Amino acid sequence: MKLPTWFESVIQHRLDDVSARIIRHPEISKLHEEEYVAFQKLFSDMDIVNKPEFSEWEDKHHYKQALENEYLYWQGMQDGMQLVYAVLEMMLHDDKEKEE
Repeated sequence: MKLPTWFESVIQHRLDDVSARIIRHPEISKLHEEEYVAFQKLFSDMDIVNKPEFSEWEDKHHYKQALENEYLYWQGMQDGMQLVYAVLEMMLHDDKEKEE
């Protein structure tokens, strides 16, 4: 089933909005800064794989990504529940109108 273009556009706009808010979230902003500093340390020397800075950067990067994904997941769950509720309300309202 193909979704209507307007609906895809609304969902994409919501995803962009939620993603932007997540990136500006204080906890994620702090992690992004820590990851950036670790990344700068990482490339101060070209023998990066054997350096502890590589592990530090990798840990921070994966943690930040996981936290962003968690926020996206929970916001998606909330949005999905609101959408289901709204659709069910519309269906119940339509059923009541048909009975009258």
